[in-house]
Amino acid sequence: MAEYIAAEGTLEDEAVPGAETGAEVKPKSKPKIAQARKKFNFRFIKTEIDKPFCLLILVLLVFGIVMMFSASYARALAIEGDGYYYVSRQIKAAVIGLAIMIAMSFLDYHFFQNTYIVYGFFIVTYGVTLVTSFVGSSTADATRWLNIGSLQLQPSEILKIAMIMVFAYVMAFNFLRFHDWRFSTLPFIIVLGLVCLVLVLQRHMSAVLLVSIIGISMMFVSGMPKKHFFAFIGIAALLGALFLLYKIFVNGDFSYITDRIQSWRDPLSDPQDTTMQTYNSLIAIGSGGVFGLGFGESRQKYLYLPESQNDFVFSVVCEELGMVGAIVVILLFVMFILRGFYIATRAKDRFGMLLAAGITIQIGAQALLNIAVATNAFPNTGISLPFFSYGRTALIIQLAEMGILLSISRQSATKK
Repeated sequence: MAEYIAAEGTLEDEAVPGAETGAEVKPKSKPKIAQARKKFNFRFIKTEIDKPFCLLILVLLVFGIVMMFSASYARALAIEGDGYYYVSRQIKAAVIGLAIMIAMSFLDYHFFQNTYIVYGFFIVTYGVTLVTSFVGSSTADATRWLNIGSLQLQPSEILKIAMIMVFAYVMAFNFLRFHDWRFSTLPFIIVLGLVCLVLVLQRHMSAVLLVSIIGISMMFVSGMPKKHFFAFIGIAALLGALFLLYKIFVNGDFSYITDRIQSWRDPLSDPQDTTMQTYNSLIAIGSGGVFGLGFGESRQKYLYLPESQNDFVFSVVCEELGMVGAIVVILLFVMFILRGFYIATRAKDRFGMLLAAGITIQIGAQALLNIAVATNAFPNTGISLPFFSYGRTALIIQLAEMGILLSISRQSATKK
């Protein structure tokens, strides 16, 4: 089996003639054990940190917390009796997340390139997410949260990064055998199918959409043969459409999806109920004009705009800072995506490239979908805006992921 495993080296060293055409690949000599099957490796990297990327993360974090505070103050005061209820918790999560980010930036990311670690992490995370589907706390008929004392954990947030790690590991390990669909396609069908299944149990369709985007995008950049990739896309699209049609029109469990589509098509159809979020989001964005009403001056956040501190924080940014503020937020995420892919292209190996690309795609896709929902360019999905929306688990995980990107960037600086 070792003759099919990628040899240690750079991305260029891993190019395989015939992988695209499906031709049999027979190495001239027996290569070294794959970089994707490294032995347990726990070491710290001492090279200089990526200052531009680190600064970009801090700007997003601080800007996000400030705007989340403004968007959440009225709701926190009215419901919790403390205007600082959300921001104080978000700041504590940010401190924890920054500590983890710094530690992760020094940790060699190849630590996760171990069979027992990557699969163990995925299995444990998947198990906790599955258990949460049945015994967790519920909101609006969605059971996604696990209460541990005063801490409310959302395991599905951790499952996203666990899936990215498994995808990156399998893609790096199986690269020389990508001409065979059993190695280029089947593992990802199984992993992505299992993840989507548990998220459907939680009625977490926004997460199903997000992990599907992440998985398909990683498959695209992995070097998978095009015929396998497009065959997978076709089959997945057909099965997904049939499943949704069954759930909406036969089973009736997902009738709320039709309400969200109606809200997207006609925000004025029911502004007191089903289209309330979209309707008030558009009012907030329109009220801001070019330069906005001023920081803290949003009117829609006074309990007119539901989830102003979470899914629709971007609408408050537009109302208070106007089109200028919205453009700044969008440019920050564009810069993040460009820098993330820059780190991926300079990674020392295929595993690092895929891991960096997966994390970048996750954050970029979340930002794109959230902004699209707020502006009614896409039906309401319930996806939060990274670094801006309230959510302690999500923020800690996002900052931990930034630590992994910084670790990959650190080691790319030492690549010969």
